[in-house]
Amino acid sequence: MTTRIIPVDIFDLAVFGATGDLAQRKLLPALFHRDLAGQIPPGARIIGVSRRAMTDAEFIAFAKAALEAHIPAEERKGGEVEAFLKRLSYVTLDATQDQGWDALAKALKPGEDRIRVFYLATSPDLFGPICDRLGKNKLVTPKSRVVIEKPLGKDLESARAVNDSIGKVFPESSVYRIDHYLGKETVQNLLALRFANALFEPIWNSAHVDHVQITVAETLGVEGRAGYYDTAGALRDMVQNHMLQLLCLVAIEPPTSIAADALRDEKLKVLKSLKPVVAHNGANNTVRGQYRAGASAGGAVPGYLDELGSPSSKTETFVALKAEIGNWRWNGVPFYLRTGKRLPDRLSEIVVTFRPIPYSVFDDSAGPIEANRLVIRLQPDEGVKLWLMIKDPGPGGMRLQHVPLDMSFAEAFSVRNPDAYERLILDVVRGNQTLFMRRDEVEAAWTWIDPILDAWAESTDLPKPYTAGTWGPAAAVALIERDGRTWHEDGTS
Repeated sequence: MTTRIIPVDIFDLAVFGATGDLAQRKLLPALFHRDLAGQIPPGARIIGVSRRAMTDAEFIAFAKAALEAHIPAEERKGGEVEAFLKRLSYVTLDATQDQGWDALAKALKPGEDRIRVFYLATSPDLFGPICDRLGKNKLVTPKSRVVIEKPLGKDLESARAVNDSIGKVFPESSVYRIDHYLGKETVQNLLALRFANALFEPIWNSAHVDHVQITVAETLGVEGRAGYYDTAGALRDMVQNHMLQLLCLVAIEPPTSIAADALRDEKLKVLKSLKPVVAHNGANNTVRGQYRAGASAGGAVPGYLDELGSPSSKTETFVALKAEIGNWRWNGVPFYLRTGKRLPDRLSEIVVTFRPIPYSVFDDSAGPIEANRLVIRLQPDEGVKLWLMIKDPGPGGMRLQHVPLDMSFAEAFSVRNPDAYERLILDVVRGNQTLFMRRDEVEAAWTWIDPILDAWAESTDLPKPYTAGTWGPAAAVALIERDGRTWHEDGTS
């Protein structure tokens, strides 16, 4: 099977923070792959912007090294890399200063009539100042768009302030708040599973669904991000954006179309329907943990406090919580979310567990009958499993087995699976906001998250310790098992 490549209109892309980790690991490789696929038109330009002093030639060498580090050699054969590098140029610019913007203006000329994308791969405190200076220096054209990376604020108040500062320069229709999880193939296939098939939608409700689990697990610790991470924590870093977006896509009502605002209107309704988790119920519905020294990927690893270089911290590296949606479709169905660092496996998945059959016609010799489950795996191996009960093959009576109908995207489609950033960057160029968060979505998510943060701040309890390489503190197991359920783990039914 082949994919259909649709070229985009000619554009200029200015990447602020072009010498940073995100640009090296994700943005430059994503742009190269789209260029290799023939999707970027001749004449499109990529301009690196950073305060590090570099010439064009030095930045091109920097970009080439990034491609060599993050793209397999077999994908870099021929002259494709050199052709891509010819698109690149560089501007040395300190975004906190008023000087130097004329150099960026010069690099963007000619091109006032083409699509112009400003990608802010910088720390969030620079979002407002960069937008302000882009406006003051008349670099924002009618076809300009700005891309904003997470985190967008630390709470509702700061998120509103950032949105206000961006909104003074760019209209909402030109603001692209990126969440790379929404660019993953499997996330979009969740929409296809629900709304392009007659099988699931009639049973996608509280009458047939017992509960939903969403897990985003990382084997890495905070690495070199300890300073930033200690001001954020897992709730802000993962739950407020990635995980609530996944919850929304599971829970939304069918939109009138797949158009951006039709879909985002439905996600907003879900966020506004989340039942509050506050001080009086926070202890029963949330667990926060912090990893201690242990073993990961076969080797000994330090604890969070060791990486932070501090004797104490209340910052959580693990969160488990129980969310409930107060609407007609989902009332009474718990959504269990968990995410953490230094867990046993790197995986992201959504598990929809259906209610058990009301009555079994089989005798005890057939074995136990387990509930059907739909497992949607986002990473590392994207795919979908539907767990069903079937007869164990062979003579000798009726014996039942719980087995999956398994579709691995890598096996089902003989094409390379594009990285999420490849899709999202070109969606910005196309002007398609479907996979990006709207301002009211971001603020609705913070409205639900803030009371949890407040409840934790008022509590004298510290995050519960867990050993690196385990699935978090024991309290996270108790959170779900007190409801008579268990966490789904890889390789289990």
